[in-house]
Amino acid sequence: MARSAEALKRDWLAFLAHERRASPHTLVAYGYDLDCFLDFLTAHLGTVIEEETLAALSVSDIRAFIAARRRDGLGARGIQRALAAVRSFFKHMARENVLDNPAARAVRTPRIARPLPRPLSERDAERTLAAAAEHPVQWLAARDVALLTLLYGTGLRISEALSLRRGDVPLGETLSILGKGRKERVVPLLPVVREAIAHYAALVPFVQTREASLFVSRTGKPMSAREAQLLMQHLRGALGLSARATPHALRHSFATHILAGGGDLRAVQELLGHASLSTTQTYTKLETDQLLQIYAQAHPRGA
Repeated sequence: MARSAEALKRDWLAFLAHERRASPHTLVAYGYDLDCFLDFLTAHLGTVIEEETLAALSVSDIRAFIAARRRDGLGARGIQRALAAVRSFFKHMARENVLDNPAARAVRTPRIARPLPRPLSERDAERTLAAAAEHPVQWLAARDVALLTLLYGTGLRISEALSLRRGDVPLGETLSILGKGRKERVVPLLPVVREAIAHYAALVPFVQTREASLFVSRTGKPMSAREAQLLMQHLRGALGLSARATPHALRHSFATHILAGGGDLRAVQELLGHASLSTTQTYTKLETDQLLQIYAQAHPRGA
């Protein structure tokens, strides 16, 4: 006798709870998603959903369900979760030798749009550097200014900046960086960046070998990315900046401000170490969005 979809759902949820140790939150979410799926199939096919019905489902049936959830207003992340629940359900039935229908696996998972970076404005970048200089310990103030000036002035990733060694100082007009995928690139250094680094290096109160980390904590140990994040957290709190004002936001600011000043997209790609130009083009989209927002607010017919 064919089992009902409801009975199969109960078996699947029990498996997730006891075998996979799924959290109560996951069980509720997945149970809801599968209920939506089964309710849709009942209306879509006009029949009671049982083993045979599920075994006969096609890719187009799964896609129709996704389309219906989109019409309900579900976003890409919600669609991903719903599809994950349906796939898990069918995978469990195949594992238990109930039925094996590959339709759910054949449906492509929707892509989630990459969020646009949130750079600091030129004014806020300057305010951040000025606030960093106010640390009561002189050498730590110099360190914070040097690090943030380096990030904003070169577009380095925080891991790349913290990889610098004491032997790299004094810096020249360019700096060779080994980035993601061990891809090497050369970035130019503005005089203000070189000066900030040199000033900090002269004040470090610890004896350092050439191989020692250039940026160190107050105890002389290599500075961590977490310390840099806490530094920006403190500064954005003091200045009332967005929670997105992070060390990485200075990298975004570097790229955005260069493009706003007429910089070439290919050049920015090379400076940032992006493997794909499409990644760098995100910044162009950002500029366009900002211009459209200003236009909508300022134009007489924008209201």
